Amino acid sequence: MKIVALLLALLCATSTVQAADLTVRDAWARATAGQSKIGSAYLTLKNTGATADRLVSATAPVAGAVELHTSIQDGDVMRMQKLDTIDLAPDATVEFKPSGLHIMLVDVAAPLKQGARFPLTLTFASGQNVTVEVAVMGPGASGPTVTHQH
Repeated sequence: MKIVALLLALLCATSTVQAADLTVRDAWARATAGQSKIGSAYLTLKNTGATADRLVSATAPVAGAVELHTSIQDGDVMRMQKLDTIDLAPDATVEFKPSGLHIMLVDVAAPLKQGARFPLTLTFASGQNVTVEVAVMGPGASGPTVTHQH
């Protein structure tokens, strides 16, 4: 059973994409339940440069629209708030994770199934576009279990 879990983790491992001063790694999404038309993707961005940049949008062929969101605590309720941009200071890392920053996939064309992959293109204020492959994990996943180190 441990061997099967290890093999599944390796198959679901995400890649790292380096483009100029931007690194995108550990891109993943949760499988969607039933016929849900909403999904979310998570990843880690790193700006290795000396100049600030800003994530301004994202696109994915699996969704009719893609939005940048954060989760905020409003009293006893956690709610989502749409963001226009996400700043990346020089030499900063920004982590997208459940209950925090995330990429909302709106009007998902078909259920996101565990084990599937899809491309996600991030557009930055600098004009840079970075496409990363997103690994779809189980519905209750909390993140990738194995990552590639470069």
